[in-house]
Amino acid sequence: MKFVAQRVSEASLTVDNEPVSAIGRGLVVYFGVRRGDGEAQAAKCAEKIAKLRVFEDGAGKMNLSVRDVGGEVLFVSQFTLYGDAVKGNRPSFTEAEEPARAKALYLFAADCLRAQGVPVRMGVFGAQMEILQRNEGPVTILYEV
Repeated sequence: MKFVAQRVSEASLTVDNEPVSAIGRGLVVYFGVRRGDGEAQAAKCAEKIAKLRVFEDGAGKMNLSVRDVGGEVLFVSQFTLYGDAVKGNRPSFTEAEEPARAKALYLFAADCLRAQGVPVRMGVFGAQMEILQRNEGPVTILYEV
């Protein structure tokens, strides 16, 4: 399992030009599920996202979590995180989990994140989404378990 977290001042997500989700200050998290991943990895990712200290404190140090700053998470499933372009120019997605299992783990991870006290807004699993985000920093963290 892997995620990319980006610190934002705001973000919004639409599907077919219809608004679906929006957040103010917080994190946009792109979440990928690898074949064979399970609930233990999803729970670990949720805990890491909730506790990730990427917001600045009063001294200008990245010392605060999304919970500490009262932020939100826009949580987006993204199987392309497991795209492999080592051979050729067209990525292979053989490492990505099959959709039904990936969706179940995506939803489970979102529930775990909410249980950590973080407000979560969702993408639409499997949809063609348009995401607008205003990055802060920029700060981008990649995590894999």
